[in-house]
Parts: sequence; structure tokens; C-alpha cells
Amino acid sequence: MYDPRFDELANVLITHSTKIQPGEVVLIEGIEIPQEMVIALIRSVRKAEGIPIVEIRQTRIQREIILGGTDDGIKLIGDYECYRMKQVQAYIGIRGSHNITEMSDVPSEALQRYQKLLSRPLNDIRVPNTKWVVLRWPHPAMAQQASMSTEAFEKYYFDVCTLDYSLMEKAMVPLTKMMENTDEVHIKGENTDLRFSIKDIPVIPCAGEYNIPDGECFTSPVRDSVNGMIQFNTPTIYQGTTFTDVCLHFENGKIVDATSNHTEKLNNILDTDDGARYIGEFAIAFNPYITKPLLDILFDEKIAGSFHFTPGQAYEEADNGNRSAVHWDMVMIQTPEYGGGEIYFDGKLVRKDGLFFHPELEGLNPENLIS
Repeated sequence: MYDPRFDELANVLITHSTKIQPGEVVLIEGIEIPQEMVIALIRSVRKAEGIPIVEIRQTRIQREIILGGTDDGIKLIGDYECYRMKQVQAYIGIRGSHNITEMSDVPSEALQRYQKLLSRPLNDIRVPNTKWVVLRWPHPAMAQQASMSTEAFEKYYFDVCTLDYSLMEKAMVPLTKMMENTDEVHIKGENTDLRFSIKDIPVIPCAGEYNIPDGECFTSPVRDSVNGMIQFNTPTIYQGTTFTDVCLHFENGKIVDATSNHTEKLNNILDTDDGARYIGEFAIAFNPYITKPLLDILFDEKIAGSFHFTPGQAYEEADNGNRSAVHWDMVMIQTPEYGGGEIYFDGKLVRKDGLFFHPELEGLNPENLIS
């Protein structure tokens, strides 16, 4: 059924996120999303005089490919997809799921094979060489995760995804500059006392260019600088398993002890390769519409008053040299309802209990981002 919100979202993705220009080839990848949304994207690309190509996927089929895949078979698929990615100038990935735990019974070895031979090589082409944006689709499964009705969640979803990102973009400028001039970050909170340096690491403001929804500034720690401990208060799904109460202890950048409700599986993932026990991203988040976990990382990593800390691969835009097949965003919320907390830059308090304390940064507080 036609929904005018599809056209509104497609317009954001084409004109703001990827800024499609005449003649550019756009790969649209839809995973379990309505045909009407794909059609809206095709029409929006054509309106911008771009050239759309489409890939439709199903998660159960993808599970079977991964579950029974061999090194040669997965690599062959990866080679094909890498070749195709090299032919396009832009990528739009909309990813729905009828069952968020579809991959939960796939062995870690099979998932690691898929990441190593397909996902990582493909992302190494897509991320630095295309204009790209990825987002989730509001299936009833997501509404259930959010403890909301399907109708209410859909309204929430489109509000979040089509907010005025240009307003957010302007408000992020002071935070970006402040982080660029910061050496030591100190984070305090419940069962958390963490110190690390971000000196000379690029800082990337995100206002709807790569992810929808959006709202974060990210960088990465100097690889060997992280010391202390952190206990995350937000559930996280990785490789189809839900992890809670993840607690990490660091010495000179390395995770030397890790526990959770699935401690053995957590450590198996962190042992994927040498880089998985080091941090590849640190980001401060401030999307005003996202206030509680949905068990979907593209939403949860943007929760207002939160930050995320990421074992594994660093992004090339904010590179600390860490390399891994893992990139696992773990979220800590610091609003009063979740225990509060403080972030300091070189000893100066910049955010307390989820609200920016420094006058230059107050434009990023929720009441100032909703136009």
C-alpha cells in the first residue's frame, strides 16, 4: 500500500544523505522491506537523474548461505559482490528483519568466515569509495523490541528518520572542534571509570549522511591508551545473540577481562583476531527522539545522552590503526534514569547525566534539536 512517508524518507536518502548527481549509479539493497519503499527509492534516484540498480535479500536465505558455506563458496560470492560495488557511486541499504535472532544458531566459525571473506572486503570497498547510507526498516519485530504497537512505532520511526538533520549539522560544529583539540577523555559512571586519549585522531560529525537515524560525533582512542573499566547498561545484539551487563577491563588499550550474561561467547568474539580486543571507535550521541534501547544498534548508538565504545575495526576516516573482522558498538546511556555519568575533556566537564554542560554545546541538548 502506498504511504507518502515512503517518498519523504526516499527524498532524505537521495537529496541529503547521498546527494545523488546526474549519471551516478546507485545500488539499492533491500532486506525484507516493502516493495513500495524500493519503488519510492528507484523513482527518487531517477528524479535526481541517477541510475538505480536493485538487490533484494531475505535473511533466512542469507542464513542458509552462511550456515553451509565453504571458504571457496563464500569467497566467490564476495568476489562477485566486490566487483559490483566497484561499479557504483552510491549505496543505499535498508535492512528489515522479521526475526532479529535469525542468526543466533549459526556457529561463530561460520559467521567469522562470512565476515572475513565477504563482509569485510566488501565494506573496505563500499565505505571509502561510495556515497552510502544504511538504515533499518520498522517491522513489527522492531515494534515488539520497543514495547510499542506497530502503528505507534512506525510513526516514531518516520519522525526519527526524517527530522531536520541540517539543524543538527550546525549544532555539532562546536563539539567537533572541541574533540579535535582534546587529548584525554575521562568517563565516569556506575561501575565505570575509563581514561583514554583521542589526540590527533580525526573527529567525524554525523548528521544523516551515512546512517539514518543519525546523531553522533565519532573518533577513536589512541590504540594503546585505554585504561580502566566500563560496564555497559544497554543490551546489545551481535551475531544473533543478545548480550547484557557487558563489563570490560582495559590495560594499555587491550581488553584483558570481559564478562556478560554470555561470557564464553563474548570472549570467543573478542578472540576473533588480535584487533578485536582493542577499541576502534568512540562516539558521543544525541538524537533527541531516541531515548531508550530498541535492541537495534543503528538506533541505540544514537540514544540522546549516550556514548558508544567499539571493540574492533577502526573507520578509515578516524583511524587509530586497529584492524579486525569485528566492529561491535557497545552503548552506555548516562541519563539519570540509567544511572547518570560524566564525560570530561582534559579535565573539564562537558556532559553530565546525559546533558551537555558546556555552554557552546547546549545546542545539542534535546530541546534544541527538535524544530
